[in-house]
Amino acid sequence: MIETYPLALPHGITLSCRAAGERGRPVLVFLHGFPEAAFVWDEVIAHFALAENGGYRCVAPNLRGYEKSSQPAEVQAYRAKYLVQDIAALIEIEGAPLECLVAHDWGGAVAWGLANQRPHLARKLAIINSPHPGTFLRELKSNAKQQAASAYMNFLIRPDAEKLLRENDYRRLWEFFTNGGGAPWLTDAVKQQYRDVWDASLEGGCNYYRASPVRPPRPEDAAAAAINLPREMLTVDLPTLVLWAMDDAALPPELIDGLDDYIPQLTLERVEGASHWIIHEQPALVIDRLASFFSRA
Repeated sequence: MIETYPLALPHGITLSCRAAGERGRPVLVFLHGFPEAAFVWDEVIAHFALAENGGYRCVAPNLRGYEKSSQPAEVQAYRAKYLVQDIAALIEIEGAPLECLVAHDWGGAVAWGLANQRPHLARKLAIINSPHPGTFLRELKSNAKQQAASAYMNFLIRPDAEKLLRENDYRRLWEFFTNGGGAPWLTDAVKQQYRDVWDASLEGGCNYYRASPVRPPRPEDAAAAAINLPREMLTVDLPTLVLWAMDDAALPPELIDGLDDYIPQLTLERVEGASHWIIHEQPALVIDRLASFFSRA
């Protein structure tokens, strides 16, 4: 049984959460990406909440700006430090340290930051197709393939992005899912879940891109080319699983080259024949790989 509830954080933000499992049990937290929402984790959190699968307390918040979570109007409110602050506060309330922080896409960007800045809040980190900031900046600066694959970011920062995304029953957003091929998981019921989220929260999702300079450089916007992060902001000392779908159209496999230079305790698993939307496409595989990682000492 998945419960939904608002979680008020001490700094004035409320996150709408989906959860399964008894309070007081070891905690797993799951972070979603764009243009998704917490519901994408439902099958995963229901599995790990069962006693025979670990009996975890599983929490999947809607990040700020999404669904019924707080939606600040100011773009600066979506800077990375505030996103990390939200999840750190949630973890403290739910019971730090977590057994594992699990994240995908933009949720992964938050998770990388939290693991670097506040490693005491989690015992392990699991990342699914979310680029490490060190390798992402490297590729955005120097690799034309990555610059082209990430060109959509410069569309999403346009002032009229939300208006354009809403046209023709969200045609452009459905293409996010289908451009790499078929998406049989995108049933009418799943589409309606997405419509409900997008009706409420497209501005917040686009503001993540507007608030971050990590995007392809253009003549009028240095973007990633102007960023140089010190090494101490890039290292992650937690045991970390990176599960990488190799057919990700937006995040090519070059992004996983050199990860072990930043993550001493890295487990890297490549999944052939899977796209960026692997959580929808192959939930059983995701569950299996996570279960194996959770069980390691």
